[in-house]
Amino acid sequence: MKGRVPTKEDLRKTLHGIAQSTAFLSFTGFGYSLFLCSLRRLLGHFNVLTVSALPAFLASALAILIERPSRRTLLCLYVSNVATETVWNMLVARHLVRNVAYGDVAIFGASMALLLTYFKGGCHKETNDPMFRVLRFVLGPYEEKDFRPRSSQMNTFHRQQATTTNDPDDGRGWRRRQGAPPRKNRVLAFVAGALKAYKRLVYRLKCGDRHHACPHPFGCLYYVVQGGAKMFGVGFAIQVALKFALNSRRVLRSAAAARHLFMRKETLGLGLFLGTYSAVFRGALCALRRLYGEDRPWYAVPAGLLAAFAFKRYPDTTVALYVMWKAAQITYSLGIQKGYLPEVPGFTELLYCVSTAVLFHAAILEPTNLRPSYWKFLHSISGGRIACMNRAPLDAWGLGTSESLARVLETTKTVPVVLF
Repeated sequence: MKGRVPTKEDLRKTLHGIAQSTAFLSFTGFGYSLFLCSLRRLLGHFNVLTVSALPAFLASALAILIERPSRRTLLCLYVSNVATETVWNMLVARHLVRNVAYGDVAIFGASMALLLTYFKGGCHKETNDPMFRVLRFVLGPYEEKDFRPRSSQMNTFHRQQATTTNDPDDGRGWRRRQGAPPRKNRVLAFVAGALKAYKRLVYRLKCGDRHHACPHPFGCLYYVVQGGAKMFGVGFAIQVALKFALNSRRVLRSAAAARHLFMRKETLGLGLFLGTYSAVFRGALCALRRLYGEDRPWYAVPAGLLAAFAFKRYPDTTVALYVMWKAAQITYSLGIQKGYLPEVPGFTELLYCVSTAVLFHAAILEPTNLRPSYWKFLHSISGGRIACMNRAPLDAWGLGTSESLARVLETTKTVPVVLF
């Protein structure tokens, strides 16, 4: 079936969307400079708020209205993610809090446990969020509420296995009856034996014990192993593809470099995380179903918290904070739909403006507390101008602004632009 041919209206909407996003970025920078100078002339001086945070808030408030409504939530999630980490770094720098060991694991585990409870309870069908499609791919469809397993799967599988297993003729008997000499190929025989052993192992796992409360087909052990192996392969393939794309020249020139690149611990990290998470989550659910004799949505809480220890294999603060904000967004949406929470008009836009103000404040006054990747982004879109602003007068506020800028420029390998 052929796809729909794009029409002129589709092209017009695409170009209009690109123009909106371009205008959004352009107006953010232009509006920041405009409000910065206007507030300086209006008040006659700078303070901690008007030197960066307030101009950024006002510029963002106007710029976000230009952006497409369908993209505002995504932008809000991203900047809120970075702003949360920035605020934490600012508190650490002021010795108000201290970093907690495996804090990202705890955030990821609690947020995922909440999302998985929605997934098993059927609440995800009310929001239709893409996050639940990712969970469905990682954990499988059997944990969804009201999932109906195909009972014919088990019967068909057993009939096929019985037919295959009871067939005494594997091809070699035909050659013996025809008088043909048996072929002697040790490599082929080894491969055939390995495949037969693998097939027998899979058969035994599939025919293993399955509790009546479990919605998945075949045995519980097969369900756990199959999920872990599948997601390990997916994660490993993603990492290998990324490594190859970023180091294609070096890999193609040297076979030793290819082996060293693909077998490094970092390459296995994503696969180990996804595989272990899926296997532990499935195993914990099967154990709880066997213990209580039924399936409940709240089983996702202990199972998700236990599986979260797999996050130590691939720790990433960005991922943990994204899942946290995603869980908060979905919870807020469900609360509004069910009438538990009031709908605040413009809440997404307000949160975006506040987060952007925090990020611009850190970029000007204390850039060492900003995520290096976001500093590079600001440096890129501003053409390096964000690094050439004179920070010496700002040192009077005791934040070590000039020294902080020098450290960031050295760490990120960025340089200020020369203005004539």
